[in-house]
Amino acid sequence: MENKAKHLVHLEDVYKGYNGKIILKDIDLKIREGEFCAVVGPSGCGKSTLLRLILGQELPDSGTVAIDGQPITEPDPSRGVVYQKYSLFPHLTVLQNVMLGPRYLGLNGNKKASKAELRDHAMYYLERVRLQHAAEQYPDQLSGGMQQRAAIAQTLIAKPKILLMDEPFGALDPDTREQLQVFLLELWESLKLTILFVTHSLEEACYVGTRLLALSQYYRDDHADISQHNGAKIVEDHPLSKHAAATRSKDQPEFIELINRVRSNAFDPKILQHIHDFNLSHPDSFRTL
Repeated sequence: MENKAKHLVHLEDVYKGYNGKIILKDIDLKIREGEFCAVVGPSGCGKSTLLRLILGQELPDSGTVAIDGQPITEPDPSRGVVYQKYSLFPHLTVLQNVMLGPRYLGLNGNKKASKAELRDHAMYYLERVRLQHAAEQYPDQLSGGMQQRAAIAQTLIAKPKILLMDEPFGALDPDTREQLQVFLLELWESLKLTILFVTHSLEEACYVGTRLLALSQYYRDDHADISQHNGAKIVEDHPLSKHAAATRSKDQPEFIELINRVRSNAFDPKILQHIHDFNLSHPDSFRTL
């Protein structure tokens, strides 16, 4: 346990399947506090399953999933989650939506916090997501991007140790999506967040992440050469130099080269890397098998 406690999140030799089909196979992952881990992979490879395991919404069939050295057994406020579909109640104002969690969970452990204290705390997070002007509006009065920012404030007010995001910008138009990417990077820097960000977009993953993880069922080992029968493994794990970079960085040759390499190695069912050839260059990457 001593080694696991050095990392906020620690998965070791994790397997997960449904109805006799293995989805995730031998997942080994350590995430440090303050990392922005972007997760990509072909459809059906288990990206959302990985997120649900860290959330505690599901349990592994075998292996360990721990946060701060303690096994995860169920969801709790230490893990916040933002989905593609906005989690706002339509009959509540933006402010009331953000206040909802602390009203039931308490504010910093204080379940007797006054309404004024809850309001001030909610307004702080609305200011951080630049929605203080919309506090008294209802969700249907907001654009899609504004609704997602409100959902992020709704999650952050519980002060989770890790923010889990499952395709949070997938329903937005390209311009709004890029604006939200820049916004999220600025928020990550200013609040020193730890984020696990699941996306189908390789460009988005490479832009927002400090670390790029690719899951894939397309590989071969000494026991199975038929990719359709494989559970997904982490086949790429890259460190990414990161700050809230200008979007023009997406046009840089090294950015495009990384996207093309990961797309080939992780997304192409005709290219089956051997497990010994996986590019696991991140310093925290490890394999138990």
